[in-house]
Amino acid sequence: MASYRDVTCVRRVMGKCAHEADLLAELTRVCKENGVQLGRVEAIGAVRKARVGYYHQDRREYEFHTFDGPMEIAALVGNVSVKDGEPIVHAHVTLSDATGRAFGGHLAPGTVVFACEFVVEAFDGPEFRRTLDEPTGLPLWNLK
Repeated sequence: MASYRDVTCVRRVMGKCAHEADLLAELTRVCKENGVQLGRVEAIGAVRKARVGYYHQDRREYEFHTFDGPMEIAALVGNVSVKDGEPIVHAHVTLSDATGRAFGGHLAPGTVVFACEFVVEAFDGPEFRRTLDEPTGLPLWNLK
């Protein structure tokens, strides 16, 4: 059965990431600077290179892929919650190359911004903390 809580959007922060910044670190920094510990993230733009992960469910480990070259951010969507007392951005990204082929996965450190515009929505509600989820081996929300 699904676990869920009511939350209310209380604020939106819009901006652009710094050129050459690490995309995941930059989004996380924006959340920390604005006190966002519960929220939603979306972005569009382009990257100079990207690193995305695919989670192997059977092995319970990520395999990371690096795309060494310019790509468009066709979509980035994620959430903000708390892990080890700090805000953490968990995002998935869809990227496209010059031929229009799309690739995607779990946004990982090592994705370098060319140009990126973002929206962060801050929510008010009970804290969502990430802890180890035994059935999956992933740090998921513990809503108990």
